[in-house]
Amino acid sequence: MSSSFQVPQQPVIPPRSAGEADARPPRGPATLWWFPPVVNDRAARTTAMLVVALSVATIVESLVGWDAAAVVLNLLLFLGFVLRVLAGPRFDPFGQVSVRWLARVAFGEPVMTAGPPKRFAQGIGVVFSGVALVLRLVGWPVAADVVLLLLVVAASLEGFAGFCLGCRMFGWLQNRGVISPDIASDCAVR
Repeated sequence: MSSSFQVPQQPVIPPRSAGEADARPPRGPATLWWFPPVVNDRAARTTAMLVVALSVATIVESLVGWDAAAVVLNLLLFLGFVLRVLAGPRFDPFGQVSVRWLARVAFGEPVMTAGPPKRFAQGIGVVFSGVALVLRLVGWPVAADVVLLLLVVAASLEGFAGFCLGCRMFGWLQNRGVISPDIASDCAVR
């Protein structure tokens, strides 16, 4: 009885074209912390709406005196921003819900836009939610709530009006030479 054992062949992946080179994640360990160069603008908007909801819930918990709950919610907000900055929506629950379901339900088909300005905007979210968390932890909940209110305004502009304040700041910094002009900054790659 002869056994013909064959080693399965790896699928042949065609070489990437110049425009496609950045759109696919790299292979290996670098894949973990890879941010896509092009993102779904509508998913970013729905993620911003979820950020508004979590920020408002954090502020409400703080105002009713549930400080421990406010710290936990603020921490979750901060961690979500960190995850989105590091790897886009890949590991973030809000990003996953937005990309897989919520964006399509709320807005329809995806509209692709440049990733770097969106990543910059998420970085601003890291700063604001992180400052609010530190203020909350050192016993200044009112100051923390004010910082989160500023975050609510920026996230509301993105989520409900489609105006990305962080993207505008990115473009402004790029026009002044602070950010390299080689980085794709158009928020309308459609």
